[in-house]
Amino acid sequence: MITTLAGGRVLAEKFGSTPPRVVALHGWGRDGSDFATILSGLDAVSIHLPGFGPAPAPDDVWGTEQYAELVADAIAAYAPVVIVGHSFGGRVAVRLAARRPELVRGLLLTGAPLVRLAAPSAPPLSFRLARWANRAGLLSDARMDDLRNQRGSADYRAAQGVMRGILVKAVGENYDDDLAALTCPIRMVWGEHDTAAPTDAGRVAAERCGASFRVVGGTEHLLTGDLELAVREELLTFLDELDRTA
Repeated sequence: MITTLAGGRVLAEKFGSTPPRVVALHGWGRDGSDFATILSGLDAVSIHLPGFGPAPAPDDVWGTEQYAELVADAIAAYAPVVIVGHSFGGRVAVRLAARRPELVRGLLLTGAPLVRLAAPSAPPLSFRLARWANRAGLLSDARMDDLRNQRGSADYRAAQGVMRGILVKAVGENYDDDLAALTCPIRMVWGEHDTAAPTDAGRVAAERCGASFRVVGGTEHLLTGDLELAVREELLTFLDELDRTA
């Protein structure tokens, strides 16, 4: 069931009753419906982040900081809550928990790209020359867009307008300071064969913020199958643990 938060500025899937104990944030190219199984039977909301599902895109190019500010407005009346963040939603969750710790009771992250283990490789000389030619007016914008699409990821090729700018900005962000600033209890559940957020990088992120880290064998990046069930199991255990120590 769709509900609204933050005075109607945020759309979300509602589970159970109000107030929610859990708030879920989905990955890039996904929407709030991803958490239907994970949140079943709980008092929770799964936010449709702006630009995904039924939620209109922002007017400007946002970074995860702006997404986190909007989520903060959406949950302030119910806080503190447990945040479940997948992929891009995990990035937003870390920003939120680091900068508004009073709103977050605990974090459960899965497949969130938070740490780079190696510097990105430089584009080939031919692409750099094409970029120079475009800036100099010697190569059309349309041709330059074609070259970017050839090099870009599937997410990049699928993104249009302001959402492409948001993707580029999010990919270039750094989360080192935010990981170091986290103070709430944190659990991480990762797909063994996740290529969007490699397991080794997830393990390093867990070490930096003192999180538990669980790898689910045979699973990948998306919240399906055994990974979906493992995240639900971890969430239920996490909630029980937090209730006992409250």
